[in-house]
Amino acid sequence: MTMLDLSLADTKTDTKTAHPTSRTATPAAAAALDVLLSRQSHWPLTEPGPLDTELELIVDAALRAPDHGNLRPWRFVTIRGDARGRLGDLLVDLACARAPDEPRSAHAHRRQKAFAAPLVIALGAALTAHPKVPEVEQLLAAGAAAMNMLNAIHALGYGGFWSTGPDCYEAYLHDALGFAPNERMLGFLFVGTPKTPGQAPARPSRNQHVREWRPPQPA
Repeated sequence: MTMLDLSLADTKTDTKTAHPTSRTATPAAAAALDVLLSRQSHWPLTEPGPLDTELELIVDAALRAPDHGNLRPWRFVTIRGDARGRLGDLLVDLACARAPDEPRSAHAHRRQKAFAAPLVIALGAALTAHPKVPEVEQLLAAGAAAMNMLNAIHALGYGGFWSTGPDCYEAYLHDALGFAPNERMLGFLFVGTPKTPGQAPARPSRNQHVREWRPPQPA
């Protein structure tokens, strides 16, 4: 197998976006590609968060993710306003349970994570026993939905951050957020307005991640 020559010799650079675009891309396609190519994670985030109508668009984008078997495994729990305080309490509870010999005050700072953005979305996947759709494909569908959400969040002018960690896999938090026994929590999306513009990370080399398969020639 050999690496692809993915040079930009046959592309042009859009001076406005500084992203390479195809010579045949329509303005609409170029704008959509610019959203994809300029997305990055933002932390921390502040007010304002998405309006209800914008949140509906973000969810609609998630529901367009690939879905083998049409199982619709996507599950989302939105946490806003005063509910973030209760989420913060749950995060402190979990930290205390992991370190029972330490005072609760030692973990009080964990509460602030719930206020790191005006909107927090708990991500979940409803897993179904299916003869043709293994569990991993259902989890991939949920991951694709989360990525669609992040792209929609960026397209609407907000910032997003996908956070995981041990809290997300605790049965206590799973149950407190109302996930069903067959649903698995996959993390949190924090959504809001970036406090600073942020600097786009360097784009990795394509050749480190893509190769073209060339079947061996018959002897």
